[in-house]
Amino acid sequence: MRDVAIQGVSPTFGSTGAGPMLETHDVARHFDVSRPLVQRLMAGEGRRLLRAVDGVSFAIARGTTLSLVGESGCGKSTVARLVVGLYPPSRGGVTFDGQDLAQARREAAQRRRMQMIFQDPYASLNPRWRVADIIAEPIRAFGLAQTRAQIEARVAELLTQVGLSPLDGQKFPHEFSGGQRQRISIARALSSNPEFLVCDEPTSALDVSVQAQILNLMKDLQARLGLTYLFISHNLAVVRQVSDRVGVMYLGRLVELAPAETLFETPRHPYTKALMEAIPDLEMTGRQRIPVGGEVPSPIDPPSGCPFHPRCPLANDRCKAERPEMIPARGTPQTLVACHAVEEGRDAA
Repeated sequence: MRDVAIQGVSPTFGSTGAGPMLETHDVARHFDVSRPLVQRLMAGEGRRLLRAVDGVSFAIARGTTLSLVGESGCGKSTVARLVVGLYPPSRGGVTFDGQDLAQARREAAQRRRMQMIFQDPYASLNPRWRVADIIAEPIRAFGLAQTRAQIEARVAELLTQVGLSPLDGQKFPHEFSGGQRQRISIARALSSNPEFLVCDEPTSALDVSVQAQILNLMKDLQARLGLTYLFISHNLAVVRQVSDRVGVMYLGRLVELAPAETLFETPRHPYTKALMEAIPDLEMTGRQRIPVGGEVPSPIDPPSGCPFHPRCPLANDRCKAERPEMIPARGTPQTLVACHAVEEGRDAA
């Protein structure tokens, strides 16, 4: 794993001298889940906003992988859709290679540099198209090949690159297993020669043995092609294998951001520690586990102050009233953590 230092309190990591590939600046996405106007007027209630993402800032250096982890509903997939432009932000902004994302998405040359691998390989491929046509679609859309022979040669190259046969291009998606379908999805994502890939839980629908194959393929492609990844997952074992840095999300916010090995060896935020407690103890050390009680609060009506305080064993009055900011943690300055207990040293016990 690459280990990179943090300058000041910025969540940027890694430095190539050319700036990060992607940055988010206090980005938020709220969804209006209010009832129809007439019903609201009769009930005397106001609008209801679901705060799926509520102020997230990070940066990804070129050629590295940042993973976002957290419970279902914490906002990981919404962040993924924000950084590729599928959702416009309600607040804040996204910068891709130094350019505002909204502006970059208007230019085909910039748009092709960013692609996404979706979670479900059974739903993300058109069942009525042959595999060759699925992979060739971005090539045609961006005008990357001029003749039919060039397109066919590029499709054959991509299929070989992801471990399939060029002859597989004449088949339909239903003729493949889940792992093979995900390889097709990766080939389609690579067909526009992207530099940045957003991977939204690309292995969650696959068997464990197939997951390993896909992860090894993605790491190999990153090394050979110099790709930059934003990797979304709830599987901590997968995250540890592929990540340079890991961001932990809770209720639409980042609560910890650290180099991967640092986070797994020395988690600082109480929520991160709770996630680590959920990992099976294969060595059977007999260590005591402290489960976190309570339920995840509603993103429609989040708690005041720190969003984790209703479930946190270290919460005090300050945690209930004041939202913590991401700052370097005591003792592990490469870790950014949003926790008053860590800031005050109350987590040492």
